[in-house]
Amino acid sequence: MNPTVTHDMSVLSLITGASVLVQLVMLALLLASLFSWYYIFLKIFTFKRATRLADEFEKEFWSGADLNELYQRAVNSRSSAGSLERIFEAGFREFAKHKKQPGTDISVLMDGTRRAMRATYQREMERLESYLSFLASVGSVSPYVGLFGTVWGIMNSFRGLANVAQATLGAVAPGIAEALIATAMGLFAAIPAVVAYNSFAGDVNRLATRFETFMEEFSNILQRQVH
Repeated sequence: MNPTVTHDMSVLSLITGASVLVQLVMLALLLASLFSWYYIFLKIFTFKRATRLADEFEKEFWSGADLNELYQRAVNSRSSAGSLERIFEAGFREFAKHKKQPGTDISVLMDGTRRAMRATYQREMERLESYLSFLASVGSVSPYVGLFGTVWGIMNSFRGLANVAQATLGAVAPGIAEALIATAMGLFAAIPAVVAYNSFAGDVNRLATRFETFMEEFSNILQRQVH
């Protein structure tokens, strides 16, 4: 009767039986995946809130509300205001400040207003784009990190065959299975990060277009008031 060697091929056993370097690669990929999911949920709520607040402010703005009242409300609720409301506040504050100065040229007045809105716009976009670079990095780098762990694990498996009298699939299979888990974990970390990044990038572009359109329309409204 030929003796048979059995190996525990459960995922946990394969992970604990992997070499230290492969385990470190798996740990790094696990941490990258956990941070990715944290930022994914964080950005989902961020973009939903930004869109909702922009809808509410635009609805009120275009309903014919008094600009001075809108400005005062924006100042009082600055901590909870949306991006569009902050852009409006910055532009109207600059407009009102220069308008009080006698002899101010209209072009200078409007240029200052646009610059104030543009500066606030840039800050708001930076806030909305925060952590997207991390998702992009995880999506692009994780498969290669996993592949590195796989290559290293397979290399160790074949080196171990030097001490085996007869090379069989049973002798090399556990080592290869351990190594392939690193690739699987790399893909597990990368795929959600790539999908989320592409989705959030589209949200950023839509909000950016919306903010820029509002700034142009608001500038035209203010310009008509000084004629």
